[in-house]
Amino acid sequence: MARAMLDYTKTVLQKVSFDTKLFAKELKKAVSRLLPSEIEELKIWLRSFISDKPELQSTLILIKI
Repeated sequence: MARAMLDYTKTVLQKVSFDTKLFAKELKKAVSRLLPSEIEELKIWLRSFISDKPELQSTLILIKI
């Protein structure tokens, strides 16, 4: 079940990545809902996902990378 939540979070973040504010909102929700180990996995995924999206770089502060 927990893994499903992480996968769902990644899917949602991919779908809303066109809008920085919406992406930030969903990222905040994810951080509040995921387990600490899942947050660490999300951080790794997030670094690679936004590497070519400079408009989303500012959202890294929300997850404290």
